[in-house]
Amino acid sequence: MNVSRSGYRVFSANSSTACIELAKKITERLGVELGKSVVYQGSNSETKVEVQESVRGQDIFIIQTIPRDVNTAIMELLVMAYALKTNCAKNIIGVIPYFPYSKQCKMRKRGSIVCKLLASMLAKAGLTHIITMDLHQKEIQGFFSFPVDNLRASPFLIQYIQEEIPDYRNAVIVARSPSSAKRAQSYAERLRLGLAVMHGEAHHSELDMPDGRQSPPPMSRTTPGHTGLELPSGGERRRQSSYPGLELPIMMAKEKPPITVVGDVGGRIAIIVDDIIDDVEDFVATAEILKERGAYKIYIMATHGLLSADAPRLLEDSAIDEVVVTNTVPHEVQKLQCPKIKTVDVSMILAEAIRRTHNGESMAYLFRNIAVDD
Repeated sequence: MNVSRSGYRVFSANSSTACIELAKKITERLGVELGKSVVYQGSNSETKVEVQESVRGQDIFIIQTIPRDVNTAIMELLVMAYALKTNCAKNIIGVIPYFPYSKQCKMRKRGSIVCKLLASMLAKAGLTHIITMDLHQKEIQGFFSFPVDNLRASPFLIQYIQEEIPDYRNAVIVARSPSSAKRAQSYAERLRLGLAVMHGEAHHSELDMPDGRQSPPPMSRTTPGHTGLELPSGGERRRQSSYPGLELPIMMAKEKPPITVVGDVGGRIAIIVDDIIDDVEDFVATAEILKERGAYKIYIMATHGLLSADAPRLLEDSAIDEVVVTNTVPHEVQKLQCPKIKTVDVSMILAEAIRRTHNGESMAYLFRNIAVDD
């Protein structure tokens, strides 16, 4: 394809080797050259972007993977999008295989929905469309004021199971919790395998920590003529600590049941499926329980291999036989520390999504045989 006549450009918004390699794989499949740009950090740690070719009136696709320095990667994407917008690009489409801050997509106590904030920032910077993969919650798409294509990595991971796991017919798909059972059910139905669900917790969740919801309401005196509750005065008010009209029903504290496995894993290969593998303590604990229940091999299939902190060491010392992730997130350093980590390439579906987006073609083919709830 002639780059000058293609009508679109593909840029890498990250100076890291892993991001450039993914961008090159995508451009090779598309038959175009990678756009000329420079992304770097100044001496004062400010992000600087230089676009070194004309983008006027063209569709621009920005590929951005998220390394360990998440905030720098976000600034690189924002600055590049704004630079392209300033240089009169027609459409600016972000290809963000792993969308950062996706776990902060719900209100927790006195926090905030950071994922929605990031969506607003991307729109303000000039992005008009996003192509991503396996959002932590599909409802995140509602945070954006422009289209979001949420691709799936499951076809590639299922293909790996069929081709690389010997005797996979003797396997059972495992969900680490009831909340992830829907994803595991999808894998089980496609592979015609059994399903097992882990239930219970080894430790208390942070959601069970005191957050002030049981504290008494503030005492205030009603103004004359107000028909509300009249609070007692003086010593009576000091002696009385609560009032019948202000009492709320007592919230019963959660009591986590011991961890159990719903389903038979004895003498089977256990395949744990999830969207993100980051802190691996829970995965390691799950593997130990599955071993106790008779599973003789344990695999983990996840789309995004963040593998933070000392995750590689914990995986290497665990009962897990293999961890399979895609190249949506750079993890070459982690692979050197833990040979159990294997990578599946998803550049094919990203390249096809770019081609179809530019040509105005339907994306339905990329979701073939994938239900809405998957």
